[in-house]
Amino acid sequence: MLTTAPRGTKDILPRDVEAWRYLERTMREICAQYGYLEIRTPVFEHTELFLRGIGETTDVVEKEMYTFTDRGERSLTLRPENTASAVRSYVENKMYADPAPTKLFYIGPMFRYDRPQAGRYRQFHQFGVEALGVEGPNIDAEIILLAVQILQTLGLKDLKLKVNSVGCPKCRPLHREKLQEYFRPHLGEMCKDCQSRFDRNPLRLLDCKNPHDQELAAGAPSLEECLCEECKAHFEGLKELLTAAGVDYVVDHNLVRGLDYYTKTAFEIQYAPLGAQSAVCGGGRYDGLIEEIGGPATPGIGFAMGMERVLLAIESQNLLPQFDNSIDVFVVCPGSANFTLAFKEAIALRREGLKVEFDFLGRSMKAQMKQANRLAAKYVLILGEDEVARGCAVLRNMSTSEQTEIPIQDITSILKTEVQSHE
Repeated sequence: MLTTAPRGTKDILPRDVEAWRYLERTMREICAQYGYLEIRTPVFEHTELFLRGIGETTDVVEKEMYTFTDRGERSLTLRPENTASAVRSYVENKMYADPAPTKLFYIGPMFRYDRPQAGRYRQFHQFGVEALGVEGPNIDAEIILLAVQILQTLGLKDLKLKVNSVGCPKCRPLHREKLQEYFRPHLGEMCKDCQSRFDRNPLRLLDCKNPHDQELAAGAPSLEECLCEECKAHFEGLKELLTAAGVDYVVDHNLVRGLDYYTKTAFEIQYAPLGAQSAVCGGGRYDGLIEEIGGPATPGIGFAMGMERVLLAIESQNLLPQFDNSIDVFVVCPGSANFTLAFKEAIALRREGLKVEFDFLGRSMKAQMKQANRLAAKYVLILGEDEVARGCAVLRNMSTSEQTEIPIQDITSILKTEVQSHE
């Protein structure tokens, strides 16, 4: 057990980190274009935040949270998502006093006790965006466009955007009654989770993953026919803006998302080549969440994107760029007599911003040259005993195999110039 990572977790090895940096860099650059600023919240919160924020009848709260009691007898939970945390920070730090909208994004690990599978882990990473303080559909459209632009910039083409309106507290009671009327005759044949939620939160019946219950849900009453005039106008406004921006979408009236805080707009972006687990992004509006956790009544909307799932998608389509992990200089020091000099020169070159390695193990000249090749060094600096005795070093261009002798006192200036010209 000591040499095995816990089930559902995964090491991100040095050879993989560059792909993560590329993904994060793309997300940060596009967020900057849209005016979103980064927020970093704790990885654990008071459990009550998620019970009230996400909803006690959701799968996340009922089955998937990592909850523990600390030494002060406080119930804490590793964050299963970050919207509740971002909203808590918004309230605690009185960001609502700033001019609206407050535009935030985050990148970080989340934790859910879920069944591990391709692109899904118990510790996973999410990129997410939250926009707080604006009621109209224009901010909804901007949020969706930001998500689409990120995925398209990464090279994903077969994207399917699904949108829906899940109503508001004014129009949901009628839909709730119609759902219960529809499902009541079938309740005995539905899964235990659905039976449990029938009275507590019948909207969750539309989000069940049981194949039989999904078939039943396909014929359930649509929330569209129950929407109040405000929700209808909001949804029509969103669709109009998406059409104006040239974004294709489909309306899916059974799309309710998995969290209770959504109101009005809900959306999901799917990438078909991933198969059954095709959702790469999902989100929606949560106009009552801030008030629910104790803040002022404030509208909000956001989304989250599973980074492992997105990486799986771009890797499967060979969309990752080639990363240059080469070093600038490898300092070769045959024998130990000149090691201090080799160390000194390596440090001097690094202080000038060059990527430099040297041999720590006192290996042979041949072995050190092999190591330089493995590291894809652009240049090798050889501090042989004869050359050093003459106050010189040998500089080898690894791409052309050309060698020249250079004065030791000029090593830094010459290599800086050579590396810059090489680039």
